[in-house]
This record gives sequence, C-alpha cells and structure tokens, in this order.
Amino acid sequence: MDPQAREAAPGSAARRVLTGAGAVTAGSMLANIAAYLLHLPASRWLGPEGYGAFAALLSAQLLVAVPSLALQAVVAREHVRGVPHDVLRALGRRVALLVAVVAALAVVPVSLLLDTPGWATAAALAPGPVLCLLATEQGLLQGAERFRALGVVLALAGAGKVAPAVAVLAAGGGVGPALAAGAVGVGVAWLVAARVTSGPAAPRSRMEMPGAGTSGAGTPGAVLTSPGVAAVLAAGQVQLVMMALTSVDLLLARALLTPEDAGRYALGAVAAKAAFWLPQAVGTVLYPRMADPAGHRGAVRSALAVLLGIGAVVVIGAAVAAPLVPAVVGEDYRPVAGLLWAFAALGVTLSVLQAFLLATIASDRTVEAGIAWCGLALTAVAVWFAPREVEGVLAATLIAVAVTTVTAGWRALRSRLA
Repeated sequence: MDPQAREAAPGSAARRVLTGAGAVTAGSMLANIAAYLLHLPASRWLGPEGYGAFAALLSAQLLVAVPSLALQAVVAREHVRGVPHDVLRALGRRVALLVAVVAALAVVPVSLLLDTPGWATAAALAPGPVLCLLATEQGLLQGAERFRALGVVLALAGAGKVAPAVAVLAAGGGVGPALAAGAVGVGVAWLVAARVTSGPAAPRSRMEMPGAGTSGAGTPGAVLTSPGVAAVLAAGQVQLVMMALTSVDLLLARALLTPEDAGRYALGAVAAKAAFWLPQAVGTVLYPRMADPAGHRGAVRSALAVLLGIGAVVVIGAAVAAPLVPAVVGEDYRPVAGLLWAFAALGVTLSVLQAFLLATIASDRTVEAGIAWCGLALTAVAVWFAPREVEGVLAATLIAVAVTTVTAGWRALRSRLA
C-alpha cells in the first residue's frame, strides 16, 4: 500500500488521531502540572504578602498571553493552506510587536491596579511578545500535523517558564527576579521550538501533498494571500467568547447565590472545567484537517464523535464518583454531589461548542462567532432569571449552552469551505 493510501485508510487515520492526541495531551498536562507546581514553592518562600503579588501578576500575565492562542490557530490554518513559513513568521513578529506595545503601555496601570512594583509588573508582562513568537512555531507544528514535536514543545514551554523561576526563588530571589527568569525561560523555549520547526523533518503543508484538497489556496496556480494581524484579532474574539462562556455561570453564581450555595456551585464547576479541558487535544489534532477543504466536514464530524464518546465516559464517571464528594471535601458539599454528572455534562457541551468554534477559525468564518456571543448573552439572561439556587443556575446554564452548541454545530456541519 502506498503512503497516500495508508493515510487514507480509516484505521491509519484513527491511529494518527489517537497518537497525536496522546502526545499533545501529555505535553499539555506536563505544562499545566509545572504551572500549578510553581505556586507551591512560591507560596512557601515568598510568604503571604509576596505570594499575593506573585499570584496577581501571574494572572495579569494571562491577559497578554491571549493573542498567542489566536495566533497559533491562524498560523496552523494558513500553513495548511500552503502559506510559506517565512510569511507566517513575519505575521508572528507583527503580532508580537503589537503585544509588546500594549504590554508596555499596560505596565503602569496594572502596577497601580495590583499595587505591585513597576519593574516586577514589567517582568510579568514581558513574556507576552515571546509567547506570540512561540505560538507561531507551535502553529507551524500543528498545521504540519507534527503532534509529537508539538507535545514536546508544549512541555518544554511549561518547564522553561517554571524551572528558572523556581531556581531564582530557591536562591532567595523575590517576585520580580523570579518572573524575569520565567520570561527568559520562555525565550529559550521559543528558540528551541524554532529549531525543531525548521529541522529537516518538517513536512510540506497538506495542500502541497499529493491527493490533498485542491480548492482555495491549494488550487494549482492560485495566489496565496498573506494573513494579516486582523485575522489574528478575528480569531482572538472567538477565543475570548469561549473563555467567557466557561466562566459566566460561576461569576453570576457568586453574585446571585448565598455564600454557601456559591461555594457549592464553585465545587461543581471544577467538574465542569475538568470535563471541558480533558479532551482539548482532540480539537488540536483535528484542526489541520478542518482547515483543509477536502476534509473539513469529516474532521468536524470526527471531532463531534470523539468528544461525545469521551463525554459519555466522563459523565458516567462523575455520576459514579459522586458519593465520594462528602468524604473528600466535607459534608457541607453533599447537596452538590448528586449534580456532579450535570456539571460534567455542562463541561462536555462546552468542549463540543469549542470544537465548532475552532471549525469557524479553521474555515476563516469567524463572523459566525456571533452565535457564541449571542449564546453568552442568552446564558447571562437565563441565569439571572433562574431560581436563586444551585439547581436553577446550573439548569439555566446547561440549557443556554446546549442551544448555543446545537446552533453552532448546525452552522459548522452545514457550511462548506470555499
């Protein structure tokens, strides 16, 4: 069987998805574990006052990291369409420059808002531009379906950010030096990622492969248009609305419920977050195929099938594990134990919605993210008018998110790439 036929074989495709998802999941888990472990020595060695500033600045750092998520998606999509590496790296540099300007302007306001030293705040925001450069390399690996290499880079990026910071803290350094060391570590991770991406193993894009889809950018003789910063901003608003949808219910529950019920809802939301983040690698692995006109609908259907399969297992697992909740976290949380499966179902629904939104980025139809923005408004209104109890807020959120997901799915499966 020739290589093209092997790739087309269903068993081969399934193995590629599973292998790729495993590699990306492993890399992401290592990065997330490293990020969480950073808080343990920081809280111990900095003391309550120093750790408070450190944690606040790490949260502020997330704001300048958001553009990198959108940039990776755009770079992966355009790589699949055949846009050369140097053009995409130029885009990454333009976005990094924009983020650098925004980060520089934000230093003083963030420092005043968080009551942190200016130089420590600058060190916290400094990785923003470098994360964009790193995201460019990750997008190139994702678009080329080099998922093992992508998993390694994800793990390296997490370790690069955390290990130097921990070393500085262990040596007696304060908040600013630790954050600066983390920024240097991110820079090293970017240099390594660039070397990996430019290595001899780098394959051609899917559009350049024999037998790949030939519509759009893949048409022989077609003019490849260079993506601009506007494309990243368009993808960024999709990422932004998804982040808002995963948090709006928790924020409103905090405002509308009694402190006790709000705490119980927050515990249930942990199950929703876990169910949402667990299958993240599925979208990452299938995204390049979503960006290929020949495989767009098939990739969306595959993502839906895999996510629903994983989701069924997660919901059943949450229902089985529910009786353990009082023993693990205390009797005060017993009322929410019976709802754990519903919280897990909410997380699963959000993961499916995210896959549909990724499909809009992959097909460059980010205007359809308006469905998600309408869904966000619907969720907020539904929760506001729901009964002021855990069950009421959860039911309103689940119904609103389900309606949004079905609508987004109808559009994703109905539309065809040009």
